[in-house]
Parts: sequence; structure tokens; C-alpha cells
Amino acid sequence: MNLQKGRPATGEGRMEKELRTYDLLDRVGVEYWRVDHAPAYTMEACGEVDKVLGTRMCKNLFLCNRQKTDFYLLLIPDGKVFKTRELSHQIGSSRLSFGTAEDMERYLDITPGAVSVLGLMNDKDNAVKLLVDEDVLADEYLGCHPCVNTSSLKLRTQDVFGPVLAAMHHDMTVVKLVGE
Repeated sequence: MNLQKGRPATGEGRMEKELRTYDLLDRVGVEYWRVDHAPAYTMEACGEVDKVLGTRMCKNLFLCNRQKTDFYLLLIPDGKVFKTRELSHQIGSSRLSFGTAEDMERYLDITPGAVSVLGLMNDKDNAVKLLVDEDVLADEYLGCHPCVNTSSLKLRTQDVFGPVLAAMHHDMTVVKLVGE
């Protein structure tokens, strides 16, 4: 795994949704670094990638309410444990659970293992609300997938939650989770 600056030299062998991610980042004008790797399905595999990126691992959880009328993307540091009650209270929603792979693909055009804040670029109707644990915002850099789990990106946190989020026409809600 080698850390490289910017998008791949060619789009050959890349999925369209990955290329759209690079197009967005280039259009916004933010600096980013990329590492290509074998599919990262486990937190251990992601940990190895994060070492190369020089970022702290961040969990990206796709959630919904019981009625499946509200969908959320929650970003929390790897060291924190997601506790439904703790988050539900802060956002005024009851009975949160993990969203289905079908809903994830329908709203974000991503599949399990590739969940990323960058998937919000595919949510044109703003059906998914972004929730970010305050500790994620404290890090200088954020590591995330470009909508596929065979590459990972390193971006400045302030760029992701500033110009990139604005270009995706999404807002965020900052939450404080203490679960350990």
C-alpha cells in the first residue's frame, strides 16, 4: 500500500461512483491523499489502511428509526461504542437500528464495507442526516472510503465538514457519545 496524492492517473478498473468522488473533491479544490488496497471488510483491515494514511480509524454507521422513515449516517471514533439510547436521546428519535444494505445502496450508492461520509454526494434528496461525534471533529485528518472499499482517502477534517459537505448540500449534527 502506497500513499499517493490525488486521484488515480486513469479511471481504468475503477467504479463510476469512485470516480465521481474524485470529481467532487477536485471540483471543490481540496487536497487529498489516496491508498489503494485489497477490500477492507473488517476493522482490523481498516486499521492497517489507517496506519498508511496516518489517520485515526473512524466508524461510519448507517442507521434508521424503527419505521424506516428517518435515516442517519453516524461517524464516531473507533474507540467508542455505539449505544442506541445515548444517541436516540440527543436526536429525538426512538429505537435506532442499523439500516439495510438495500437502503444504504438506494440512498448513498454504497455497499456495506464502503460506508463513508462521501456517500452523501449521492443523496440528492437529503434523506440521510449526518451525525458526527465531536471527537471526530477534533482530529486534523479524516480517513474515509471514496464510496468503494478498495481505496481509502485522507482529507483534512475541516475540508470534509466545510467545503465538501457544502458541495454535497448536507448539514451535520454534532453529537457527544461517551460509550466505551
